[in-house]
Amino acid sequence: MDITIKNLDGADAGTVTLADEIFGLDPREDILQRMVRWQLAKRQQGTHQTLGRADIARTGAKMYRQKGTGRARHGAARAPQFRGGGKAHGPQTRSHAHDLPKKVRALALRHALSAKAKSGGIVVIDELIASEAKTKATVKRLQGLGLANALIIGGAELDQNFARSARNIPHIDVLPVQGINVYDILRRQTLVLSKAAVEALEERFK
Repeated sequence: MDITIKNLDGADAGTVTLADEIFGLDPREDILQRMVRWQLAKRQQGTHQTLGRADIARTGAKMYRQKGTGRARHGAARAPQFRGGGKAHGPQTRSHAHDLPKKVRALALRHALSAKAKSGGIVVIDELIASEAKTKATVKRLQGLGLANALIIGGAELDQNFARSARNIPHIDVLPVQGINVYDILRRQTLVLSKAAVEALEERFK
């Protein structure tokens, strides 16, 4: 698949051929769904926790005698049915992460890249470099490229001026190529790759 390379000012800067084994697959929604679910589960903190009856600092003395009152039998006021008692079956601190094979994760990334290519949502930029860290200038250049909702992937090292000028723009994410992931690709309308990012991805999956 041949695609025209642009520079940040919107001018043509050549063409690049995207590898079919990375960008030309027939996307499978089930694989993408499994990967997104894995990512979202893995980033959950899992720090929610309530106090059970064993965690409540309250007397354990029997509330009233066992027989003769006509009321139900109760042993302690820490029981869940009483006000101030422990929570029954409440959430506990735990990890929400689950396993997903490494090969499936790699395949899901290729399917996400292919889905963007199939929908025409990939833009290739020659270099992601800004002369100064000015958000206003970067917004103007991105608007010239028609980018209002995009994930921008640079090379192994991001240009600090460009990264700083873009980090405060709504609906624009900037990541190095090592940080490319399925969830961020799918949540943004356009995927912007630098030439260095394309080369790194082809090297990674060859």
